[in-house]
Amino acid sequence: MDESAPRQERLVFAGLVGGTQVLGLASVVLTAVWMGHYRGGFSWDGSSFQFNVHPLCMVLGLVFLQGDAILVYRVFRNEAKRNVKILHGIIHLLALIVSIVGIVAVFDFHRAAKIPDMYSLHSWCGMLTIVLFCVQWVMGLMFFLFPVASSWLRASYLPVHAFCGLVLVVMSIGTSLLGITEKLLFSIMPSYSTFPAEGVLANVLGLVLVLFGVVLCYLITREEFRRPPNPEEESLSVHFKTLTEGGTPDSP
Repeated sequence: MDESAPRQERLVFAGLVGGTQVLGLASVVLTAVWMGHYRGGFSWDGSSFQFNVHPLCMVLGLVFLQGDAILVYRVFRNEAKRNVKILHGIIHLLALIVSIVGIVAVFDFHRAAKIPDMYSLHSWCGMLTIVLFCVQWVMGLMFFLFPVASSWLRASYLPVHAFCGLVLVVMSIGTSLLGITEKLLFSIMPSYSTFPAEGVLANVLGLVLVLFGVVLCYLITREEFRRPPNPEEESLSVHFKTLTEGGTPDSP
């Protein structure tokens, strides 16, 4: 590999990470504009304005913040792993809190408007996603941040945890796209074929969400962007295993 390759790789990496932030923020802003400008704004009074809180919170929490929580292992790949774990867990916790606010908003709206809950494919996929997200967060807490499992079990679960995290992002984006489609069908369907501004904005939001997911998945799955092995951390991990499990540095 020529001498300019590492610099080129860093530039590509920085561009991709910057792209995810632009796309993620754009998705949040577009959702806020859609709900704020075209759907009347936000409130917490049981009206349709309270419903508008739901899509904003879900895009912010389950898409943008969740994606950023995963990216910290790529962006801070040379920092102390313990610190990155804490940041990873905190951003995921923020995503969970914001998402719960969004869930409460839509259930309160349904109760006030006497609309049945959990009748649509969007709601089924959304509830499945939020439940699995909670399970994923608790498992990460128990296995990695405050580990209660053995070193062997943690090593075995790590690829499963990483895979499930990526699946949850894909599920979140897919559920958001279902929500956009339902909103278009129920709200502006009669005029949708005439390219109203609201419909165009919703279409652009859908494309931005897809692009965010594509770039994020590319960053996460490329081997050259993974966190490099840290000999000092591996040495400390082996020493900790020896003290706590009675193993030896050569033990599996």
